[in-house]
Amino acid sequence: MADDWALSVDQALDVSLERAMDDLVDHHCHGVLTDDLDRAAFEALMNEAVRPAPLGTTLFDSTLGWAIRRHCATVLDLEPLAPAEEYLARRTELGGAEASRRLLGQARIATLLVDTGLGPDDLTSMAELAALCGGTAREVVRLERLAEQVLAAGTGDFAGEVEERLRQSRASGAVGAKSIAAYRVGLDLPATKPASDELAAAVAGVDPRRLVDRTVSGWLAHTALELGLPLQLHVGYGDSDLDLLACDPLRLTAFLRSTQEHGAPVLLLHNWPYHRQAAYLAQVFDHVFMDLGLTTHNTGALSTGILRETLELVPFGKLLFSSDAYGLAELYLLGAVLFRRAMTTVLGELVAAGEATSDDALRVARLVSQENARRAYAL
Repeated sequence: MADDWALSVDQALDVSLERAMDDLVDHHCHGVLTDDLDRAAFEALMNEAVRPAPLGTTLFDSTLGWAIRRHCATVLDLEPLAPAEEYLARRTELGGAEASRRLLGQARIATLLVDTGLGPDDLTSMAELAALCGGTAREVVRLERLAEQVLAAGTGDFAGEVEERLRQSRASGAVGAKSIAAYRVGLDLPATKPASDELAAAVAGVDPRRLVDRTVSGWLAHTALELGLPLQLHVGYGDSDLDLLACDPLRLTAFLRSTQEHGAPVLLLHNWPYHRQAAYLAQVFDHVFMDLGLTTHNTGALSTGILRETLELVPFGKLLFSSDAYGLAELYLLGAVLFRRAMTTVLGELVAAGEATSDDALRVARLVSQENARRAYAL
C-alpha cells in the first residue's frame, strides 16, 4: 500500500511538472520548410552533418533518428517507432505544410525568439512560424549578417550605420542580437571594444559576402551589449564549418569579465560538449545565461544525462529552454518533448530522494521553461 501511495505521488508530480512547462519560451530558433521533402532533403536537415555518410548509412540510425520515429510518428497517426520509410511516406501523404502544422502545434510553445539571419527565402517567416505554433514571435538580429548587409550596401560610416540599424531593429520589436563569432573566428573575443582606427582597418580588409575578422566580430559583440541588447553567442556543437576546439566558452572569460558593467545578458547557446564549462560561467558571472539548445534533440533519449550534468552547477535562474530548430518542424517537437521529459525526470528524482520539495521542483520548471527568458529579454 505504501508503494502504491508513493507511486501516485510521483505520478501527480510528473503531471504537475508537465503542466508547469506548458507555454514554453523558445529563446533561440529558426524558420522551417513547409515544402514536401524527399528522403535526401529530409536527412540533410536532420542535424549538422552535410549529408549522410557513404556506403549506405542513414542519419535515421542515430539517437535523433530514433527520437523522430518515437515521438513524431504518433503525431502523424503512425505507431511509435514506425520505420523511417513509413514515416517519410506518411509525411509526404499529409504534405509538408500539414505535417509541420501538426508537429509545431503539439510542441506547446507560446513564444519564439527567432534568429532571422540564417537560411533560404523559403523558410517560414516569423509570422508564419508563430501561426503554426499558435504563439507569438520576436526577432533576434544576427550581427554578422547585419554587418555584411551594411558592407554590401556601401557606407563611409560602418560603425554608425550598424549602430543605427540595431537601434531601429530594437524599436521595431527585436529583443536581442546573435553572434556567430564561433563559426568565423572562434570565441577568443577581444576583452575591450576595438578602437575606431582598429575597426576601420579591419573593415577595409573583409569580404562583405562573408565577414571573417576577430576585430569586427568583437566590435559587434561589444556594441550590442553597450546598446543594451541581450547577446546570444553560439558555443560548441555546430557543423563542419566550425572549429570545435576554438568554441570552448572559457575562451570568453576576459570578454565576459569586461562586459559585466553593461548590465545586458550574455546567453550561451547549445554548449555541448562544453555544457559544464558554460554552467560554471553562468555561476560566476552575473550576466551570463545558458541553454542546451540543439543538444537536446540531437542526443534524443540520452539528453536527460546532459541536462543532469548541466544542473550540477548552473544556477536555476540562469538556464533557459531553446530548441534551435531549423528547417524541420520535427526538431521543434523533439526539443520541447525531450526537454520536458528530462526536466521531469531529473527534478522528480531529486524530490524522491528528499533533496527538494515538490514546490521547489515546480518553481525550477517554471523558471527554466519560461520565466528566465522573460526576465533576460524583458518580454
